[in-house]
Amino acid sequence: MSAKPALSFTLAALAAMIARASAAEPTNAPPSRNVAAIVTVYYHNSHADLIVSRLLQTDTLDGKGKDSPLKLASLYTDQRKPEKDISRLLAASHRFRVSETIEDALTLGTGRLAVDGVLLIAEHGDYPRTPVGNTRYPKRRFWEEILKVFRASNRVVPVFIDKHLADNWQDAKFIYDSATELKVPIMAGSSVPGTWRRPAADVKRGARLREIVAITYHITEHYGFHALEVVQALAEQRQGGETGIKSVQTITGDAVWRAFDEKTFDTELFDAAWKRLSEPRGGGRPLRQLVREPKLFRLEYADGLRAHVLELNGAAGEWSAAWRYADGREESSLFWTQEGRPAGHFTLLLNGIEQMMLSGKPSWNGERTLLSSGALHGLLISEKEEQRRVETPDLMLHYETSWRWTEPPTPPPMRPWAEQ
Repeated sequence: MSAKPALSFTLAALAAMIARASAAEPTNAPPSRNVAAIVTVYYHNSHADLIVSRLLQTDTLDGKGKDSPLKLASLYTDQRKPEKDISRLLAASHRFRVSETIEDALTLGTGRLAVDGVLLIAEHGDYPRTPVGNTRYPKRRFWEEILKVFRASNRVVPVFIDKHLADNWQDAKFIYDSATELKVPIMAGSSVPGTWRRPAADVKRGARLREIVAITYHITEHYGFHALEVVQALAEQRQGGETGIKSVQTITGDAVWRAFDEKTFDTELFDAAWKRLSEPRGGGRPLRQLVREPKLFRLEYADGLRAHVLELNGAAGEWSAAWRYADGREESSLFWTQEGRPAGHFTLLLNGIEQMMLSGKPSWNGERTLLSSGALHGLLISEKEEQRRVETPDLMLHYETSWRWTEPPTPPPMRPWAEQ
């Protein structure tokens, strides 16, 4: 009869010991940061979904992956179509603040900056076109609203801007300069430079480079930008760091095939990049039959490096690049992205964002995306103005990067885009 009370006492004592030990042991949980998300739209598979939803549904977007140390405190959505928007459903299930203004999203209604970081995601949505034909996303408007809160609060926090800094050079430079003036830790750019490379390869740090050739597809302002970021992530590794871009030019149509024939760029590098594509299209038909509207983007750097990006819709559906060192050696790689949910390359992008939000220091240089943004604008001007060579004295920027590509872990299992 005395056994049961004794057992009960033992279990109670053991529970108390475990509780005391747990309280005494330091926690290994990573620090967390509350962030505000400022987005244009929020629907399934939008950039807002592929980035911000990782803070709510783990890095695999299904609640089964790794939790982010970033906690979504508030969300401002600039445009919302009820039939597509998923932000209010997520707010109901995950209990973050839905804000009607950017100021409220950053202050949480307190009148002072009340978050530890900001995600500015202006991609997708119904916005006007610029004179050179790309989309005028409200990045500068968003940024100026953010700056108002920073100035009123006499405090700044890190800001990540998805993809380019802005659709035009003037706004991109304004964002960069004002961030520098107020000492705002700022980072922007593409998910592609940090993605899986097949084979694993990068420009040797401090090596002398002669030329880079990359392949891209789809719409220039959207996917061509990713290719420019790839080129810049490779170029910044070279001897002396980045020296700046002195001119850009867009060549289209038959002039692209003449450039092939006359070898005005390194066609052997093109062949190397082409062979890296995992699924070249067209069943072996000649490239000139497959691509009805080819484009060739040419960048000339201040130190003599040349870069060429070929947009080959109808033949290519991936990004790849090849580069030649000054001694004649070449390397090449496919920049593989997971084209289905959970789009694991966005997790790799988020890892860099998390690092900045936790440390207060950008994970890669803002100058990289400043140059890519300016180069894209110049290339669009060149195409609009009969393929003229555009001098880019504003892009003569020097910087040295501390960022270095590292091979990511194996990508997670992929689901169809339509699945949650």
